[in-house]
Amino acid sequence: MALLLAFAQPAAALDLVGRGSIVDGDTLDIHGARIRLWGIDAPESAQLCRGRDRKPYRCGALAANTLDAFTRGKILRCTPVDGDRYGRIVARCAAGVTDLGRFMASRGLAIEEPQYSHGAYAADQLAARRAARGIWSGRFVAPPLYRSCMHGGGTTSLCSNGE
Repeated sequence: MALLLAFAQPAAALDLVGRGSIVDGDTLDIHGARIRLWGIDAPESAQLCRGRDRKPYRCGALAANTLDAFTRGKILRCTPVDGDRYGRIVARCAAGVTDLGRFMASRGLAIEEPQYSHGAYAADQLAARRAARGIWSGRFVAPPLYRSCMHGGGTTSLCSNGE
């Protein structure tokens, strides 16, 4: 019976292990599987934020590039948690012992999604905010609001300014 149950589990429940290819600040591919990092939401690739100096910078590109630099050459392990409406696997991923969601939130390069993470990254986000790291160093539009604006026909510049 135990053998039958072991084979009855869906393949998506198995960990995905391998070198990752970074898509953006909260999405990666491993062996052709598109994986969304659980519990965080990073700025979109084209999204702009304003830094300490109030000048716009490509915060979405910075998030993606930072995640890429950190994971480059490392073996990643992603444990599926759920799926999303875009067909991606939602997973907790790590490079060695470093949780990638925690890595991004602690550097201020992603915001926590407490409705999913249940506060798992709250302390990391608070520390980044207090230290004015990443997007917390200036002004930014929350990624869901940016996406909504863009889907409504807005431009990168307009949607990044929250108008």
